[in-house]
Amino acid sequence: MRVLLFTGKGGVGKTTAAAATATLAARRGLKTLVVSTDTAHSLADALGVEVGDEPVEIAPALHLHQVDTQRSLERHWGELQDYLRNVLGELGLDEITSEEITVLPGAEEVIALLELREQAQTGRWDVIVVDCAPTAETLRLLALPEALDWHVSKLLPVGRRILKIVGPFVKSMARVSTPGDDVMSATERFHRGMLEVRELLTGPGASVRLVFTPESVVLAEARRTLTLLNLYGYRVDAVIANRVFPSEGADAWRARWVEAQSRFLGEAEQSFAPLPIHTVPYLAAEPVGVEALAEVGQALYGDADPFAAPTMEPPLRVEGTTLTLDLPGARKGDVDLARKGEELIVTAGPYRRIIALPAALSRRKVASAALDDGVLEVRFEA
Repeated sequence: MRVLLFTGKGGVGKTTAAAATATLAARRGLKTLVVSTDTAHSLADALGVEVGDEPVEIAPALHLHQVDTQRSLERHWGELQDYLRNVLGELGLDEITSEEITVLPGAEEVIALLELREQAQTGRWDVIVVDCAPTAETLRLLALPEALDWHVSKLLPVGRRILKIVGPFVKSMARVSTPGDDVMSATERFHRGMLEVRELLTGPGASVRLVFTPESVVLAEARRTLTLLNLYGYRVDAVIANRVFPSEGADAWRARWVEAQSRFLGEAEQSFAPLPIHTVPYLAAEPVGVEALAEVGQALYGDADPFAAPTMEPPLRVEGTTLTLDLPGARKGDVDLARKGEELIVTAGPYRRIIALPAALSRRKVASAALDDGVLEVRFEA
């Protein structure tokens, strides 16, 4: 099974690129599911259809899944929501206010990932295409499973022991209930689900495609996104340049755009090499509907096979006593490295990743570390 995630700065056309890719996959006879983690739900609009909360076949071999957040929330976090509602009620809040507060921030995006995992586990699909939220939200979302694992693994066992001791006192003194075993079990179930999401999205069949328009601000964000996706261990296998003006027959106004875009496309080739850059021309009309998107998909990929398994190595690799992390585009001043116990903490700009070292390295001291041409190499003592 192939999993393709599309992200980019808001407004660059990532939804169109995702929908066009999914349509092309279905046209090539691959059973395809296209889903969205973007709360805007513009995917159904791009495909020109209305759907429910279950995968619906909107064209031969092409299925669209628009997640029903409330139903999924009740299924995944029902015990947690019930507990929070009870606590807020004990504190004197009315039922409606309690219901609104217990809708957790970012819940829709997280639930979409859990639904993605469930669909992948069914074995029904040859290709799953994911229309992600704009880059900032996507990076936070993709960093969540590993960050959650770090916190839950360290805090949950301690929390269970503490709650057994102090729970009765909290209830009697503060008149607020403490979470029971069902709530803690729901937390653990959610934790396992998010780990399975990360395993799926960093596995050999998954990759990310960056969508950008040839403009300076958009290109700068795409470069940073490539660095940070690698930081968190996600493969990027292609870049898509959208809304590229054709050079033929350009008038004076359009000729200036063509010249500027050509310059930025040249910069993109240098920044993203050796990744392929696929281009989508600036279209005369917005592509809406399966037929229009199929044409975009064909123009986008040409004779290439966009559904072949990614051939690049994972960004994080360990060979012997050397840990290597690809950070394309990163500069030495932006990257910081720290060691804490059996963990290696890598910071790139405002983002941080805590890497649990494998057993072979966890008790060894760092001998040296260097960032050279976008590759961080950490050597441990033999």
